[in-house]
Amino acid sequence: MLGVLKKVAVGAALLLGAASAYSAPKTVLVVGDSLSAEYGLARGTGWVALLEQKLKAQKVDATVVNASISGETTSGGRTRLPALLGQYHPALVVIELGANDGLRGLPVQAAEANLRSMVDMAKKDHARVLLVGMRMPPNYGRAYTEQFYGMYKKVADETKTQLVPFMLDGVADKPALFQGDRMHPVAAAHPTILANIWPKFSALLKSQ
Repeated sequence: MLGVLKKVAVGAALLLGAASAYSAPKTVLVVGDSLSAEYGLARGTGWVALLEQKLKAQKVDATVVNASISGETTSGGRTRLPALLGQYHPALVVIELGANDGLRGLPVQAAEANLRSMVDMAKKDHARVLLVGMRMPPNYGRAYTEQFYGMYKKVADETKTQLVPFMLDGVADKPALFQGDRMHPVAAAHPTILANIWPKFSALLKSQ
């Protein structure tokens, strides 16, 4: 009888531990540029804020840290990431960078190396990673735009990382969804952006 009671106690402890681990709050770190930093938008209307609201509505115990900066490049993100990882130790890192590299015509190889380095750093810190891809306007030339777009899949494939191919899918072809600069989406576009990101994001969050 004593042996049976011991087994029951051990089983209960294991279940409690599993429940505790599952319910432990998670930190989500978003490292992006102006597309994630609510450039030109009212506070709380960008896709990252909408993500946080969605997590709360679904009673997911997660804290979202938006470390996005307008004008950020992959080089800047690579430089900042170690300190962010050290401060927050996130369970999941969303990397949304590259657009400013492309708009400045910077070498794709350099951006690719920076993204790969960021993915590696996050994974070494035991975080799961979601890479968010972008496209360049056609006026940058076919060779450059194809190479730029392809770098995200290349990095994702080589590092075995989940990828959202194009965050502005369903937005980029609708001029009315952009601010006056024709580069930054209006608030009405951000639910679509979140809808593009959510399926891969939620799958990663559940796998924690």
